[in-house]
Amino acid sequence: MLRPYQKAFLKGLANPISQRYLLGKEEPDASFIDELDKALEAKELIKVGLLQTASIEAKDLAKDLEKTLGAEVVQIIGRVIVLYRRSKKHPKIVIPVRKEDKKK
Repeated sequence: MLRPYQKAFLKGLANPISQRYLLGKEEPDASFIDELDKALEAKELIKVGLLQTASIEAKDLAKDLEKTLGAEVVQIIGRVIVLYRRSKKHPKIVIPVRKEDKKK
């Protein structure tokens, strides 16, 4: 579970990301989920966009993706979801940890 200051850090990293994985009017299928899974493993931080024709709301999709992918939602802005999941093989992003968090 990410702390608020860690989410703020990731939001800053996500801001310049322009590449989005877009979902249209269909529900997310296995190939779309697989593509997101591979992208999270490679990049750790991605943006998922919903087109205007999407039949699902961003909050609902975010909850589904969290469960399915084991990722954390960093933020939702309109129809864009920012997801983070630490890479199992090659972690790239070093998330800050405060001293008081280390004690727990």
